[in-house]
Amino acid sequence: MIEKNVTDFAIDLSLQHAIAHHHAGRLGEAERLYRAILAADPRHPDAHHNLGVVGLQAGRVEEALPHLQAAMELAPTVAQYWSSHLDGLLMAGRPHVARLLPAWGRIAGLPEHAVNALENRLAAAGVAAECQAEDHCLLGRMFQERNRFDQARMAYQQAIRLRPDYADALANLGCLLMDMHRPQEAEAALRAAASAAPGQPEILWNLALLLLRQGRFVEGWPLYAYRHHPRNRFRSVVPPDLPFPCWQGEELTGQSILVLTEQGLGDTLQFCRYLPILKAMGAKAVQLVCAPALAGLLRTLPGMEGPEEEAASGGAGGAHDFWTFLLDIPVRLGTTLSTIPAGLPYLATLPERDAVWRERLPSSGALRVGLTWKGNPEHWNDGNRSLPDLAALAPLWSVPGVVFIALQTGAGAGEAASPPAGQPLFDCGRWIGDCADTASIVAQLDLVICVDTAIAHLCGALGKRCWVLLPCIGTDWRWLEERSDSPWYPGVLRLFRQLTPDDWSGVIRETREALHGLARQHRP
Repeated sequence: MIEKNVTDFAIDLSLQHAIAHHHAGRLGEAERLYRAILAADPRHPDAHHNLGVVGLQAGRVEEALPHLQAAMELAPTVAQYWSSHLDGLLMAGRPHVARLLPAWGRIAGLPEHAVNALENRLAAAGVAAECQAEDHCLLGRMFQERNRFDQARMAYQQAIRLRPDYADALANLGCLLMDMHRPQEAEAALRAAASAAPGQPEILWNLALLLLRQGRFVEGWPLYAYRHHPRNRFRSVVPPDLPFPCWQGEELTGQSILVLTEQGLGDTLQFCRYLPILKAMGAKAVQLVCAPALAGLLRTLPGMEGPEEEAASGGAGGAHDFWTFLLDIPVRLGTTLSTIPAGLPYLATLPERDAVWRERLPSSGALRVGLTWKGNPEHWNDGNRSLPDLAALAPLWSVPGVVFIALQTGAGAGEAASPPAGQPLFDCGRWIGDCADTASIVAQLDLVICVDTAIAHLCGALGKRCWVLLPCIGTDWRWLEERSDSPWYPGVLRLFRQLTPDDWSGVIRETREALHGLARQHRP
C-alpha cells in the first residue's frame, strides 16, 4: 500500500511539473513527462488529455486524437475532455464526424450521459467560475445538437454571465440565434464575439453568413473571404500557390483569368453566371476548373471556351494573367440584391442528350414532376436539409393527374428502385451519368420538387420551374430570410420553408396543395 502511495505521489508530482512546462510553452519537455506518466499508468486521463492537447498545439492532430479519445472514455464526466476531443476532430477536417454548424462546432452522437454528467458537474459546489463557463458553453453545444434550442440559449447565456468576454459562448449563441431565426440578436452576439476575439476568422465568417442571409451583400461579401483564412479551422479549400496573382478586380481587357471552384456542384451552377460577365469585361480567355460531372453542361455557357475538368488539370489550368475563386467574383463586382445578374436561362441542354431522354421518359399526358429528396450525406447540414426517406413525400401521390420521376442519385437512389407501396415513380437516377443528363431530363419535365441540393440550381440555371423544400436549421444564406422566391432565379424557384425542426409534414402539406392547383391548370 505504501509503495502504491509513493507511485501515486510521484505521478502527481510529474503531472504538476509537466503542466508547468506545458503552460510555459516547453512542449517537448511536457510531452516527455506526460509519456512517462502513461508508461507508469496507461489509464491516467489527465496525462492522455494533456498529451493530446500538446499534439494539437504541435500540429500532430492524427497522433493526438487517440489520446483525446482515451481521456474522454476514461473520465466521461470531465467536460474539457469532450471539448478537446471535438476540437481535434474539427482540426482533423472530419465534419462528417463532428457535424459542423455553418462555421462553428456542432456535436453529433454524444451519449446522453455526457449531458447528464455536465449538468451534475454544474450543480456541484466549488467549481471555479471559469471552468463553469466552459462547461455551460459545452452543455449549450450538446443541447443545440439535440435541437433543444431554449436550453442551449440559457446555457450559453449563463456562460456569458460568468465570463462576459467569452468569445466561444458568444459566437455559439450567435449561431444558435441564426437557427432560431432571430437575426438582430444573432448579429449582436456575433459582433460581441468579434470584439472579444478580434480577427477570429470563424466568427467573422459566421457574421458574413448572417449578413448575406439578410441580403446585406455590401457588408457580407468582404467578410465571406474569411472562409479561406489560414486560421479558420473549418476552411475546406486552401488558396492555390500559382505563379500569377489572385484577381482583385483589376482591368481584364486582353487578360486571361483562371476561375477555380471551391464548394459543391450547386455553388458552381449558381455562380457560373458570372463567367460570361468576365468575358464581356474584355477578358481574352476565361477558363473554369470544375468537377468532371459539370464539364459537359458548363460548355453551354455563352461565349465560353469551355471548362477544364479538375481530374484532368489537377486544378492548375495552365498559365494565365490572374486566378480567382468563383465565389469571390460577386464581391469584386460589388453585387447587391438589385444587381444580381439574374437573366435566365444561362445554361442549355445538349441536343444529343435531349434525344436520348425523350425516348426514355414516360409520354403520358399527365403532369410530369421530378423528385429529389436527399442531398450529399457528407454535407455539414444534410441531417436537416434531406428528407428522412421517400415515404415522407407520400401525401403528394394523392394529387391526381401527376406522374413522378425520380432524379435521385447517390444517397436515397435505392429507394427509387424499390419505392414504397402506393408511391409509384419512374426511376431515372440509375441512368444518370452526369449533370448534362440531369439537365436534359429536367428540360422535359413540368416541375421539379427537391430539397436544398444542386438540382435546385440546375433548374434555376435552365429557367425551369422548381419548388425547393428548405430546412429551418442551417438554412443556406443564398435563400435569404422569409422569402418564398429567389432573386437569383426570379419567376422560376418557389421556396417552401420548414417551421419546426425535424418536422416536414407542414412543408409537404403546403407543397401538396400547390401541386393540386398546378395539376388542375395543366393542359397536356
